[in-house]
Amino acid sequence: MKWILYDIGGVLEIVDDHSWPRDLEESWSGRLGMTVEDLRARLDAAALPDTTLQTGVAEEYWRGFGAALEADDMEVAAMRAQLWDAYCGEANIELLDHARSLRGRAGLAILSNSGDGAREEEERRFGLSSIFDPICYSHEQGVAKPDAGAYRMALERMGASAEDVLFIDDNEAPARGAESCGIRAVLHRDNATTIAAIERFLAN
Repeated sequence: MKWILYDIGGVLEIVDDHSWPRDLEESWSGRLGMTVEDLRARLDAAALPDTTLQTGVAEEYWRGFGAALEADDMEVAAMRAQLWDAYCGEANIELLDHARSLRGRAGLAILSNSGDGAREEEERRFGLSSIFDPICYSHEQGVAKPDAGAYRMALERMGASAEDVLFIDDNEAPARGAESCGIRAVLHRDNATTIAAIERFLAN
């Protein structure tokens, strides 16, 4: 069986992963009456847990976040909600609908660099588990793209050989990381081109 392996942010979700972190820093620093540089320095000094490679650390992270910024519980809750709204963006409906149409023709899976809590937030918004299985998150696997271990773990969970998988990502490094593991990759730039690439892969 052939598999289509998708990234989430910038592919299945319409979101600019390069701009929203900076936008949040500016919003949060303005909210708290400090400079972006001060906000960064405080968070760096707080030694917060790495939520991208660990699960079950979100509450510890946000407690430390609030203490570092001297923000009360209501402020932290508002900033936490703001982060997830920015992180998740909007559903790429066209690409999700195309993925649904592939059921029975291909296995459908996800490999995404992520933060602790992403599974719950993205499932609540988009119901990804109704389309994709497995969904491989870096914070749950303990390894992130483009590390070869991330792709190997995804292949193991899919029960697939590298040559039977097409990987889709909107960033160059993860796409090249997949190719270094023998997985064909598509650099996502627009839905039409990506869908055409998927159809060619499945037709061959």
